[in-house]
Formats: sequence, C-alpha cells, structure tokens
Amino acid sequence: MDDARVDVTTVEIIGGAEARKLELHSYDEQWVVAYRGHRRRIAEALAAVRVDIEHIGSTSVPGLAAKPIVDIVLTVDDITAEKDYLPALLAAGYELRVREPGHRLVRTPERDVHVHIYERNDPAVGEYLLLRDHLRGDARDRALYESTKRELLSRQWNDMNDYAEAKTDVIREIKARARAARGD
Repeated sequence: MDDARVDVTTVEIIGGAEARKLELHSYDEQWVVAYRGHRRRIAEALAAVRVDIEHIGSTSVPGLAAKPIVDIVLTVDDITAEKDYLPALLAAGYELRVREPGHRLVRTPERDVHVHIYERNDPAVGEYLLLRDHLRGDARDRALYESTKRELLSRQWNDMNDYAEAKTDVIREIKARARAARGD
C-alpha cells in the first residue's frame, strides 16, 4: 500500500476575494502580546502534534509600522495530513481561509491574526524568517519597506492578495541584501 499523500493542486480561497481598507499603524508592543497568546492557544490545541511556531511579518519587527494583523508561521510534519492539525485549529476558534499547494491559512474571525501553515523545512518558512530577522537589524531596509508599504496603501486594493503581490519586488531586493549580509 502506498502511503504517499497528494497535496491539493489548486488554490482555494474560502469566501473569495475580500475588499478591505488597509491601514498602517505605528509599531505596537501589543502585537507581541497577541502573538504570545495565540502561540499558547495553538500549542495547546496541537499538543499532540510536533509543531514549530514563529511570529513573522511586519508586526514581528520592532519599530516597523504595520497593518494590525499578527502573522504567525506554523510548521507541521505533513501539510497533507490536515486531520492532524486542522480540526484542532478550527476547534480553537480559527477559520480556514486558504488551502493551496504546500500552504494553508487559518485566521481569527476578527481577521487580526493569520496563521500560515507549512510543512517543516519548506523553503517559504526560511524566507519569512530571513526577511524578519534582517528587518529587525537593518534600519535602512526597515525604512525602505515601510515607505513602500505606505505608498502602496495610498492606492485602492480590491483584494489584500493584490497588495501583498505589489510588495514582491522590494521584498526580493531586501532579501538579496539579507543573504549578502549573512554571506550566502
């Protein structure tokens, strides 16, 4: 019998595109408090599962203005084994928003916490941490990223995913400098 699991092959966005008013807020230490509370909530819900949990995104970078949405990355052994983690997260009060190859996203009903789920050792997790760690230590790139976000948020966005996509080039540039700084 073949134990290989097959991941989803399409992107499913539960509830469809959402037009939301996006605003940057000055850095708020309460974002770390919120992260810690959700970290505990997730760890308790998934006590029987081996997971890693990290605070990512702009709310994880002291001094960086951000949308007031706490981003968390959660890694599991097998992204396709949803029965091992998804029911417990839903029971803990999160809602499934995205199911796509290699990635799931659950969020709070208030939409103020997004939990990105990946398989352990997925390169995307390292990319999140690379950007976070670099922005924490590099004031120039932190200022560049913030000014880019401010300019982009001056526009109208019909979907948050479009806003996120518009930041891609500057994120790529910053990560290239981060790699160079650490000698990659």
